[in-house]
Amino acid sequence: MIIREATPTDAPAIARVHVDSWRTTYKGFVPDKVLAELSYEERENLWDRSLSQVGRDRGVFCYVAEDEAGQIVGFASGGPERTGDAVYKGEVYAIYILQSHQGKGLGHRLMSACGDRLIKAGIRTLLVWVMAQNPACRFYEALGGVKVHERQEAMRGIVIDEVAYGWKDLATIK
Repeated sequence: MIIREATPTDAPAIARVHVDSWRTTYKGFVPDKVLAELSYEERENLWDRSLSQVGRDRGVFCYVAEDEAGQIVGFASGGPERTGDAVYKGEVYAIYILQSHQGKGLGHRLMSACGDRLIKAGIRTLLVWVMAQNPACRFYEALGGVKVHERQEAMRGIVIDEVAYGWKDLATIK
C-alpha cells in the first residue's frame, strides 16, 4: 500500500471512495434515501475543485492510499482548523477507506501523514469531527483522540449528532 499526495486527476477515484464509504459506514443511522441520493458526479466535482486548490489554499492537503494495483482505496484531507477553536489548530476534514480495505492500518497511516503535514506547517494540535454513531469512533480513541466537543449539524434534511476528537500533541498519533 502506498500513501501519497493527491493530484487533481485523482478526483474521480476519491469521489468513488467517498460515496461508497458513506454507503457502507453510515448504513443504518443515515436514512437510506440520503445514502441513495449520493452522487459520484457531485462528489467528483467537489473533489475536482478541492484538489485544484490543494497547496494554494491556506495549507489544505489531501493524501490517498493506493493498493498494490494502483487503485485508490482511501483518502484523508485536512489543513487548518476551520472554526477558530482556541486549542486545536489543525483539522482532518475527511478520512474514508473502502470497507474492503479497513482494518489493514491504512487509517493510521493516513492520520500519520496528516499529522506530519500539520507539524511541518507548525501546527501541533488536531481536531476531527465524526458522526457520533460512526463505528470509527473507536479508531480515533485507539489513536489517542479524546472527545472534546459535541454538536448537531443539519445535512441533507436530517440532523446529525457529531463529536470531535482532539489531540493536544500530534506526535502521539505516530
